[in-house]
Amino acid sequence: MFFIPFFYLLLVFQAEKEPVFEPQILDSEISIGYGIAIGDVDGDGKPDILLADKNAFVWYRNGDWKKHIMAENLTLSDNVCIAAQDIDGDGKVEVAVGAQWNPGETSDTAKSGAVFYLIRPEDPTQTWTSKQLHHEPTTHRMRWVKSGDSGQLIVVPLHGRGNTNGEGAGVKVIAYDFPADPTDDWAYKVIDESMHLTHNLDVIGDASDNAVLLGGKEGVNLLTRSNASWSKERINLPANPGVGELRLGNETGQNQFLATIEPMHGTTLVAYESSGKNLLSSDLKRNILDTQLKDGHALAVGDFLGLGSDQIAVGWRLPNEAGEFGIKLFIPKNGSFSEYEELWIDKNGMACEDLQAADLDGDGRLDLIASGRSTKNLKIYWNKSK
Repeated sequence: MFFIPFFYLLLVFQAEKEPVFEPQILDSEISIGYGIAIGDVDGDGKPDILLADKNAFVWYRNGDWKKHIMAENLTLSDNVCIAAQDIDGDGKVEVAVGAQWNPGETSDTAKSGAVFYLIRPEDPTQTWTSKQLHHEPTTHRMRWVKSGDSGQLIVVPLHGRGNTNGEGAGVKVIAYDFPADPTDDWAYKVIDESMHLTHNLDVIGDASDNAVLLGGKEGVNLLTRSNASWSKERINLPANPGVGELRLGNETGQNQFLATIEPMHGTTLVAYESSGKNLLSSDLKRNILDTQLKDGHALAVGDFLGLGSDQIAVGWRLPNEAGEFGIKLFIPKNGSFSEYEELWIDKNGMACEDLQAADLDGDGRLDLIASGRSTKNLKIYWNKSK
């Protein structure tokens, strides 16, 4: 697929939606920007931006975008992930974080991995206290899942304990029950350990029937919760690839697609399309959208342009053979990625470490939020598409 110039895309979409994303730099002095979460921190009804940076967990207040430090230097090694969601229904997010990032140490829990719940002060702009939870080595990714008035925190290490080069014990995917008093001990259980090297996850489903898509060396697992128990199924992907990043999206009608970056820190953007309502109900068609990523590390899926089917935003961290890095948007034609257009959101200005989509200004259009590793920046790309 050759690159289609932006001015041509404007002509193509002039009759429907004109893709326009206006960048705003929130911070040009971050250290790495390992992970972004979106949620209402201060209870004003507007989504804020939370960031796991190298040594600090911070949030940026929607409106003035002032930066506030929640916690810093919790461990000797780097922070690595953050999860934020309103679990108790008070209109303010609960925040969990992962730290002590030491992927080469897969055995020693004192030297690798850490999980904390952050306890908010009365004034959330002040320092938060931390409650340390059980962890496995190489803690890497985490997400909340909601169930009624409570929920669980899902935490995924990079490696299984004691693994070398992805060989050995399975990765212990852990579900922590959110207690009535978060300062109490947290019950937890292993809900899967069938994969040996994992990278990212996507939470799908509603509050009563959650599921988690987990990508890794062996492909994609679907972990489904019904009541208090979890079950696992392997998604049958054509070509059986390793998967680094993944997001579930919707096409026209009720069909779904799965966007992936392959392999981990990979070069290839793929959209797997189903002919039914879910990924398990039909054979999947593999559409290769781009093979020129380098260190592909971020995906966001949503209907940014109001086309009635979702588009895919992808970010990568290192210059490819053409010397290019940044964020692109892939737009399906006629509701399918069998044909598509592509455009740059940010060319060579964002060494994309993480990427999220959210309507930050309440105008009904999804904006993009990205953090850059070597570019050391945090940006909003305001969706001004007509």
